Amino acid sequence: MKLWQKNYTLHALIEEFTVGEDYLLDQILVPFDCKASIAHAHMLHSIGILTKKECKQLQETLEEIIQLHTKGKFTVKKEDEDCHTAIEKYLVEQLGDLGKKIHTGRSRNDQVLTALRLYYKQELTTIQLQLKKIHESFSKISEKYGSIKWPGFTHMRKAMPSSVAMWAEAFQESFLDTQALLSTTYKLVDQSPLGTGAGFGVPLPVDREMTAKELGFGSIQKNPLYVQNSRGKIEGTLLFGLSQIMYDVNKIASDLILFSMPTFGFITLPDELCTGSSIMPQKKNPDVLELLRANYHVVLSYQFQVQSLMTNLISGYNRDVQLTKKPMMQGLQLVKQSLEVLVLVLNSLQVNKNACEKALTNEVYATEKAYELVQQGMSFRNAYHKIAEDMY
Repeated sequence: MKLWQKNYTLHALIEEFTVGEDYLLDQILVPFDCKASIAHAHMLHSIGILTKKECKQLQETLEEIIQLHTKGKFTVKKEDEDCHTAIEKYLVEQLGDLGKKIHTGRSRNDQVLTALRLYYKQELTTIQLQLKKIHESFSKISEKYGSIKWPGFTHMRKAMPSSVAMWAEAFQESFLDTQALLSTTYKLVDQSPLGTGAGFGVPLPVDREMTAKELGFGSIQKNPLYVQNSRGKIEGTLLFGLSQIMYDVNKIASDLILFSMPTFGFITLPDELCTGSSIMPQKKNPDVLELLRANYHVVLSYQFQVQSLMTNLISGYNRDVQLTKKPMMQGLQLVKQSLEVLVLVLNSLQVNKNACEKALTNEVYATEKAYELVQQGMSFRNAYHKIAEDMY
């Protein structure tokens, strides 16, 4: 029995097409939807819709679902469409007509958004902690190898002397900027949509502040129509933040691929992080770095997908927005996995001091030599030309 079920049967092909993968994706949302439903039940009790006993029964059964989910024993089936239907169906099976009361004062529209926002908040918190670990990994690299100098590059040609510390600290600073961006994104996510119904409010005196506080939201989204319009907008903003993380990961991976080439030899990756070739016995390949590099483009594609899906829609709920769920979830999972792998790589790499110093060939010091002449009184332009003539 679907939440919207009436006196007809949906065509099997239409059901297959409209449900899609939602019932699989929603397995992640089960505990979040239950927590939101518990808060909603408390609010319904506060406004006289539920008795104290009814509220307690609903809470205990919703907590039971969370426990079943934790043990892998609560399954959302295709015929359920989504976790919201599966949860309400279980409540009705266990509690009879009382289970049917849980949907009072809300729509599936604000219900799914609440579960998603709670999920996003959890994932963002995890990612922020992972970024701190990345910061710590770079600090260890600076502490251990920071004094080692190697060439800096412009146009992929040797330019001026750099160092391991300068390289590591560049990414630390960049990730700090990204963390600031994620903090702003978190504030957007941290707004409760619960109690706005399908986008036009609910004809009951629902206490939205109460449920927002119980669920740990920083504020509520006030305009019910904007709640629906913000779906996809907030996801696109969140994916932009994730793509900025992967932008740095992409550059780190690109650097390490170059610096670990035998031709350079600045960096060595341990054997256990490298793969091999099926035909060339000597190969130790940095597949892990190549995939980290590529994952930026994958996350970026999710961002474009979500932002593209949300254009040309009139205000209010449109089923198109349901297609943003998969790329959003995939983006979060991919970023978490990439950061976990990156920490392992950074904590395992070794810097070859001899190879770095050997690469500091004469031309790397050209600018320094020009400035030595400047300090002796020569104009920079004349010093520039003199050093260029001496070198060429």
